[in-house]
Amino acid sequence: MDPTLRSAFNAAFRPEKYAALVRCVNESEKWPADFRISETPVFLTPEFTDEVTRAANEIVAATRTPEFVKHSAVAVPKDFEVPNESAHPSFHVVDFAICAEGDRLTPRLIELQAFPSLFGFQLVLLDCIRKAYSVIPRNWTSSFGGIKDEAYLDLLRRTILADSPPESVVLLDIQPEKQKTRVDFAATETFLGIRPVCVTKIKKRDRQLFYDRDGRDVRIERIYNRVIFDELSQRHDLNLQFRFQDDLDVTWVGHPNWYFRISKHSLPFLKTEHTSPTFFVDEFPSDEKVGDYVLKPLYSFAGHGVDMEPTREKISGLQNPHEWILQRKVEYAAFVPTIDGHKSKAEIRMMFVWPDQDRDPTLVNNLVRMSQGKMMGVDFNIDKTWVGASIALHEG
Repeated sequence: MDPTLRSAFNAAFRPEKYAALVRCVNESEKWPADFRISETPVFLTPEFTDEVTRAANEIVAATRTPEFVKHSAVAVPKDFEVPNESAHPSFHVVDFAICAEGDRLTPRLIELQAFPSLFGFQLVLLDCIRKAYSVIPRNWTSSFGGIKDEAYLDLLRRTILADSPPESVVLLDIQPEKQKTRVDFAATETFLGIRPVCVTKIKKRDRQLFYDRDGRDVRIERIYNRVIFDELSQRHDLNLQFRFQDDLDVTWVGHPNWYFRISKHSLPFLKTEHTSPTFFVDEFPSDEKVGDYVLKPLYSFAGHGVDMEPTREKISGLQNPHEWILQRKVEYAAFVPTIDGHKSKAEIRMMFVWPDQDRDPTLVNNLVRMSQGKMMGVDFNIDKTWVGASIALHEG
């Protein structure tokens, strides 16, 4: 953490500046943020910036090996497998807990996924932070890849739109207007011109999909997919005119199979200096202490089903032990001094975008969740009253 800018920010902080930040976020788009915005960003030193960037790149690189392809081949549940899988994921998201090792901070892998995050909200939040807090120098950026705002938007366009007109691309979710992330959907529409559409509003004709746009049926060429199958499988009230498992004449961005291929299922495979020991429950070593681990179901999101205090009795009672993992607990560092005299903990989400025609993914931005309470080390869940969504800034 950069101590100089941290001190300057705290000295200049006023409640009315934070109120202006929240007002800016909530009034910039047609939908507000339905989650708490943190009072402050995190200011990182060049050393930590380099380490977390290297750690994220190493983990993404590990998912591109022949060995990982073999490991992930069985990750997709048969009932959820979608045809016409893309050659690579469109997005990578890597979540790190910020931990202490001796007198230094280090990132420790908590989760990863090949599913889009709040790529539109990112720019809205950064702009509002800059407007609210003049103490932050303009050359401090939330971009870990060194990419500028317009180049970032161009990368999103090449990934999500490609050669299709915006009206032929939709952001697909379940009742998007009711999702906690709807502010991101609104920002995406502002930046890219694509509309959020509910899965129940999609019409199918043969292999093609359509949606109503201003009173006329428009064929969908590309779907920016924000539907999570765990939520979809629980919504028995929804009446869909198509199945994700149909052979459709549409391009998925990103393809739903990658949600499973790069996920909790990947954690036992990944072994770097920034990962923690993780095992499928049916492969858990007999000499390890279960209490040192967190029990997580493979196929859930937002922390659902996580058990922070597993026991041998609990895991022996699981019906499908290979669909659960045990991940070594990590200790979050309280390292962000706040104006109330306490220190906050944080997780940082490193976000990659990968257009179809590019050889490699590009690290573009980050998202941070902060808390003075208990950090669970589960999915990056912004629907917690004690969590504040923010970003990490470094000198660019």
